[in-house]
Amino acid sequence: MFLRRSGLGMVSEIVSISATNASEVSPAPPEALAGDLCWMLSRTSHSLTTELTAALEGSGLSPRSHQVLATALTGEHTQTELASIIGIDKTTMMVTLDELERAGLAERLPLKTDRRARVIRVTRAGGKLVRDLEAVFDGVREDILRVLPRDEREIFLRSLARLACGRLAAPVPCGHPVRRHG
Repeated sequence: MFLRRSGLGMVSEIVSISATNASEVSPAPPEALAGDLCWMLSRTSHSLTTELTAALEGSGLSPRSHQVLATALTGEHTQTELASIIGIDKTTMMVTLDELERAGLAERLPLKTDRRARVIRVTRAGGKLVRDLEAVFDGVREDILRVLPRDEREIFLRSLARLACGRLAAPVPCGHPVRRHG
């Protein structure tokens, strides 16, 4: 998927593209990795992030910056709260917010009850951009989920959400912390 923009920079059309030829893709994982949940989730996460990044080209947003803006629109959240909700580290959040502020899409305001903390406020332009891009995210999601039978799509999404927001919501303590990608 990618955005085709009009002369004014507005999304005029969403065009579906496929990075790989369907005949080159195996419907099953390699036997050695067939039960490797980490491999399957990592591979799909990377491919999905790449596809969304391609779809967002020209919009000024990355999938991560979209996540920050969309989540910030849901209420009054500090930088730390947003980082925790989304699941990104503080440094990545700072870099992302710097980019969003420079683009005029968000701003950091002192928290009324603790002036050391900063609340993230999405600007009018940031809110409009998130709303304008909903169709892009919907299109990518539908294009990807199209490979699943219709009756399995909702089950898949609910199951994945249960893992992402439940058992796999936070990493376990580890002597060798794993670097988060994305």
